[in-house]
Amino acid sequence: MNKSLDVFCEIPCLTEKTVPLKGIVLQKKWFPQADKRYIGQHLQKFVDYNSEVFNFLGVTPYIIGSDQHSSIVFRTSQFIGSIPLRSPDTGKQIGDFVVVPRYTGKNRYEDYIEILNLLGSDISPQVIDSLPLASGRNFRPPMYLEASKFIFILEEMTKRPWKKFNRIEKNINEPKGQINWNKYIQTEFKAENKLRFPVGKNILSEFHAEYSHIRYVFDLCKLELLSANTPLRIKLSIRSRLDILEERLYDHLPLKTSSIQVRFSDSPIVKKCKLQANRILDINFTDSTAWRVDFSDVFEKFVQYIFKEVAKESGSRLLLNYKFPGHSRRRYAWGLNHLEPDAILQKGEVVIFIDAKYKSNLYNKFGDSEILKEEHRRDLHQILAYASFSKTETKYSLLCYPSAEIEINGIRYDNPINDTSNKLKIFGLPLNKSSISAAKQLLANELMLIENINGSESNRVAPIAFAEASN
Repeated sequence: MNKSLDVFCEIPCLTEKTVPLKGIVLQKKWFPQADKRYIGQHLQKFVDYNSEVFNFLGVTPYIIGSDQHSSIVFRTSQFIGSIPLRSPDTGKQIGDFVVVPRYTGKNRYEDYIEILNLLGSDISPQVIDSLPLASGRNFRPPMYLEASKFIFILEEMTKRPWKKFNRIEKNINEPKGQINWNKYIQTEFKAENKLRFPVGKNILSEFHAEYSHIRYVFDLCKLELLSANTPLRIKLSIRSRLDILEERLYDHLPLKTSSIQVRFSDSPIVKKCKLQANRILDINFTDSTAWRVDFSDVFEKFVQYIFKEVAKESGSRLLLNYKFPGHSRRRYAWGLNHLEPDAILQKGEVVIFIDAKYKSNLYNKFGDSEILKEEHRRDLHQILAYASFSKTETKYSLLCYPSAEIEINGIRYDNPINDTSNKLKIFGLPLNKSSISAAKQLLANELMLIENINGSESNRVAPIAFAEASN
């Protein structure tokens, strides 16, 4: 339990089972009007009242014990975020339930930002309509998280010219062009103004109002990123980019705004920059509501990034999110149109199917939970289905899970009926930038070992040919 008056509970994602929270303790602090004799019923009401937000954050509550001896435990999934909770006795709002990253430290989002910057990904929090968070802005994605995204997008945008037509008005000595006659008749009674016509002209220039709005948002982001709110490691890594952008935007004067209009005619990078700028502008005016970030997306892209590096260094071929199309004369509504592994690594005759799962299995190596077993069984059947597309007698696959340290463990499944086998490797990968070098080295060694084993086999089959992926 967190001691903060605004936080009901704070636990990391991928937690299989928390320490039981005693119902009698929860009753004293959070719902004092509940009858102590029926704590179990009130805990069930608590779960029912908050089922929608628990489902949103991927949290599964379990009630254990009965009556005054009832307790509640929680299981978290791949999501991090915060949700507001209601009391079972009054239905009124109490504290927030907070799920944090597994690598939580003093600055919980440092590793997250480093990984997103490395991947060049834009993974924004999802929100739903809910009560405002009791913890306010303390447990919402920090502004420096959005500010750092804006800086990287702006850096890309400023590499290209962004010009728009500005309409200016000049006095000329002949009635040529679009003349402001209303303004002209106000001064033409003077003889010296008879031949002074206010004419409007459109001039193509980078110095337009929307660029000034972007400069205003840049100043907000720079102020936040250099403030005490931003962790020192992030501040040091982004300072050079801020200096470069400051120089590029030197001639653009900031123009205050509360919103930047996104136009259909905007280029993709300008549109992306405007959308991110509007997130920055909205962050101080929007109430904090239930939010989440799906770390499975982050982990999948992180695994793909590492295998891209391995493929480049080993001369292999890597296919990301390759689709195996399904064909049927009559397709059911629940049928799958295609199978899609996260990656396929091919080198010579070796084909390795790769799938990343952001699940807690390697954090609970000796846990006998039926949920863990069932989830691993599904993951295993899925990766074996992908591997079935290989023509070789020995099929290779790699199942990636997050873990506290880099590790790899092999399992071999044999089919004595036709002398085929499937060699599966379970690869544990910490979700942080510092683990990349060691992970690449380990995977390169495994690839070399597989090549040597495959080369020693007498009967070898040509590698599968990849047709063009169907959409």
